[in-house]
Amino acid sequence: MSSDTVTLEVADYVAVATLNRPPVNAINAEMRDRLIEIFDEATDRSDIRVVVLTAQGKVFSAGADLKQRPDAAKPGSYWHHNRITRETGNSIKECAKPVIAAVNGAALGAGFGLIAACDIMMASENAMFGMPEIDVGLAGGAAMLNQFFSRSFVRRLMFTGDRLPAAELHRLGIIDSVWAPDQLLPEALKMAARIASKSPMGIKLAKVSTNLVELMSPKDAYRFEQNFTYELSKTEDAREARTAQLEKRKPVFKGR
Repeated sequence: MSSDTVTLEVADYVAVATLNRPPVNAINAEMRDRLIEIFDEATDRSDIRVVVLTAQGKVFSAGADLKQRPDAAKPGSYWHHNRITRETGNSIKECAKPVIAAVNGAALGAGFGLIAACDIMMASENAMFGMPEIDVGLAGGAAMLNQFFSRSFVRRLMFTGDRLPAAELHRLGIIDSVWAPDQLLPEALKMAARIASKSPMGIKLAKVSTNLVELMSPKDAYRFEQNFTYELSKTEDAREARTAQLEKRKPVFKGR
């Protein structure tokens, strides 16, 4: 199923997945299939510990390809399209490896949806974010926006199609950091390298934990995390981390 609509490069346990559909990286079925393939593959690959998701050009993604809308007159067409659309974001969120979004330009609609599924969001100074579906006769995106914005602000974005600059999202605490365009990817790779240096077992369970505690009460969430800590304490990586700390050296993790 591999295609060049999203390229993949792997080095030193860090994978870089790059949207590659010029001029604006509009998301079509082929790109969705490739994204799902990449993130499912990353879960199983021992040579990948972190994925950086970025894009070529000056636009991260202008959203879904409007030339490839499903035919509502064809039974099942819309439901299949919607199912694959949901699973694109799910493949990122459910990937066992952390995913860092390096947003190099406008991330609109489905493009915003991709980065909303990522674990850490970093952006260039010229990045813009929005859900402009209302401007093309569509609706959707509130489920993603609700993670980040207040009730009133979600409705403003949905009803107006307004676009927000990266600096505003950083001010609101929604994205991790904002960088000059030429610094964005190097800084995202630095972050990825830091994460890749940690215990793979620890990071895997940390991602599962951060995803699931969002759905729990504080009491249940803390107990859930304590169970993970107990399981981790019995791993070889945990023993190596403690030994390395005592011996004042870098740990050598084996992922078990």
